[in-house]
Amino acid sequence: MLVLGIESTCDETACAVVRDGKEILSNVVTSQIDLHEQFGGVVPELACRRHIDVIIPVIDEALKTANVELSDIDLIAVAHGPGLIGALLIGLHTAKGLALAHNIPFIGVNHVEAHLYASLMSMEKPIQFPCLGAVLSGGHTALILVEDVNRYYLISQTVDDAIGEAFDKVAKILDLPYPGGPQIEELAKHGNHLQYNFKGGNVKGRPLDFSFSGLKTSVLYAIKGQDCLDTVKSFKQSDKCNIAASFQHAALNDVIKKTLLAAKKYSCNEVIFGGGVTNNQTLRQLFKNLAPELTCHWPAVNLSLDNAAMIAGLGYHLFKSKGIGDSLELEPLTRIPFVPLENSQNNND
Repeated sequence: MLVLGIESTCDETACAVVRDGKEILSNVVTSQIDLHEQFGGVVPELACRRHIDVIIPVIDEALKTANVELSDIDLIAVAHGPGLIGALLIGLHTAKGLALAHNIPFIGVNHVEAHLYASLMSMEKPIQFPCLGAVLSGGHTALILVEDVNRYYLISQTVDDAIGEAFDKVAKILDLPYPGGPQIEELAKHGNHLQYNFKGGNVKGRPLDFSFSGLKTSVLYAIKGQDCLDTVKSFKQSDKCNIAASFQHAALNDVIKKTLLAAKKYSCNEVIFGGGVTNNQTLRQLFKNLAPELTCHWPAVNLSLDNAAMIAGLGYHLFKSKGIGDSLELEPLTRIPFVPLENSQNNND
């Protein structure tokens, strides 16, 4: 089965062709970093305008690279949430239009679930379910119990900022370019993480939930003072490196600590990771050093950031499971909550 995947949840316009949920024939991604870097983050209106401009050329390029015609496609899979409402509408209506015009079934895919599936696409051997899933991106931070490719239950999540968002905001405070994650990691290589006593947030009564807002604020006060009147320009480069290292150490160790607690609580020996923050090589090395008992499955570099191959891959399994595509009445969703773990006994979806 050839699946055409479409992704437009935020600031990447992507299209891919994937055979049988695994074999990637093309994976085209058009980034908007050049558009948003001057603002230090994504501007939704500008993102939507760029999606409109490039989505058809990106689809054409994906088909050409895969050496197939639209008439060869058996299924169209599209991210219908969570994400920016305008951006989702563009991708979803494009998929619906193609499906209607060419009589091809289409199916909506949960963007966050697809991030976890991206790790499975990189694996040679099938994973043993149940396992733990960790989504670490600019928009999402969550620990999830994965019972099958299309059966997930929420264990914990962030109550404020996502970890990738925190990296971007700290980078902006440090007057670093967008996106901030790679910038922070590079600075941290030359800094001392013991210089500042930053800590990840704890949520009362919910030890597995995340909170990065307070950590971000601690960095702000360390740079600008309690009255926020100081300026980052008065900081030497070594100071910036120390702050970056201390922030990164606190944020990543918080993720590791809570992932280990969840793995132990739910008897999971394997963890699948998804999201752009998984590109952080320090994170990967820390898991290797601090959690050698866990088998960690990381997405390939080209599948860690937003992409359409993961959408097409998961869409294949959803279609095979349901045996039918979605209705053209399918709506975009800015949020798609996971089923809470405590409800899993009564949930057969």
